[in-house]
Amino acid sequence: MGPDVSEAPPTAWTVYMLRCRDGTLYTGATNNLERRLATHGRGKGAAYTRARLPVTLVWSEPAQDRSAALRREAAIKRLTRADKLRLFARRPGRR
Repeated sequence: MGPDVSEAPPTAWTVYMLRCRDGTLYTGATNNLERRLATHGRGKGAAYTRARLPVTLVWSEPAQDRSAALRREAAIKRLTRADKLRLFARRPGRR
């Protein structure tokens, strides 16, 4: 599954991508990945994922700070689906 996300301090920003039940991809940013994944899993996360449970973490990357995380999230959201799939398919240690 990849590195243990609990090793990251809660204040470390992370950009992540989830695969939803219907095969769609959701991209987000958080300062506590473990907590955010649990929130999505309980159906209390974004409305988009709430309607498409269960979700699976397929990719994540650390960000320097909140601003960098939000910029990276926005850039990924502008990618085509094919580009998003390539992004996490070529990453070593991908989830």
